[in-house]
Amino acid sequence: MEKNRKSISGYLMLPVLFVVIGIIIYGIAGLQNELFALLIPVVLFIAKGFYLVHPNESKVMELFGKYAGTVKENGFFWDNPFFVRKRISLRARNFDSERLKVNDQLGNPIMISVILVWKVLDTYRAAYEVDDYQSFVRVQTDAAVRKLAGMYPYDDFDEDGTTGNQITLRSGMDAVNEAMEKEVADRLSIAGIEVLEARIGYLAYAQEIANAMLKRQQATAVVAARAKIVEGAVGMVEMALSELSTKGIVDLDEEKKASMVTNLMVVLCSEKETTPVVNAGTLNH
Repeated sequence: MEKNRKSISGYLMLPVLFVVIGIIIYGIAGLQNELFALLIPVVLFIAKGFYLVHPNESKVMELFGKYAGTVKENGFFWDNPFFVRKRISLRARNFDSERLKVNDQLGNPIMISVILVWKVLDTYRAAYEVDDYQSFVRVQTDAAVRKLAGMYPYDDFDEDGTTGNQITLRSGMDAVNEAMEKEVADRLSIAGIEVLEARIGYLAYAQEIANAMLKRQQATAVVAARAKIVEGAVGMVEMALSELSTKGIVDLDEEKKASMVTNLMVVLCSEKETTPVVNAGTLNH
């Protein structure tokens, strides 16, 4: 597990470094004693212990294959020169996945991509649980997208053209994004990665069926619109017949009612403007 490490301030060790350098210079130049040159490795040893930690960065310390802790405090520090220091950024990062071609729940090929916002939460896991945590994020995100796409249909229409109650990739964005965020978070937790947000960035039918599905959507929309028109027309015809009968404007037998209903339905449901025909004779001619 991750553990915090406190290192010595680099500003405290700088005077020590300068003192050793001064001794070497004085011994070689002032005392003419070349043995002081043996202190040069000491200078290099001390200098190797200095390091910087930038804001929202960390240094994972490793000593002879053993994890020694993580320094997250930013600043100028000095620590054991034998430490191997691995830099791990703690900043939030965006990942826009490639557009993947996958099959939805109904087997339709679709193109989908995801936008992921993530950051390292546990530096020990990021450094030692996986080989390359950045590559791990990319691969596991793609795997999560493929799994999620197979759990939902791209779209779902009932016979009357209205959207069904089933959650779909297109209409159920909130639920789908929530499920995707949970799926990605579960997969990346092994690497100490915190998922801040995961959302579908691109969604469309694959090119080979895009035209056919567009025609299907248009046909469904036309059927739905026609159903509404017919429903309204029937109501208007019913109201017209009722008003004529109630107010006694004209007496219509069943044949005349059928003729009137037919004419009104044609007028109300036609896509084009109708041309009225004035009957100058009787209603029977």
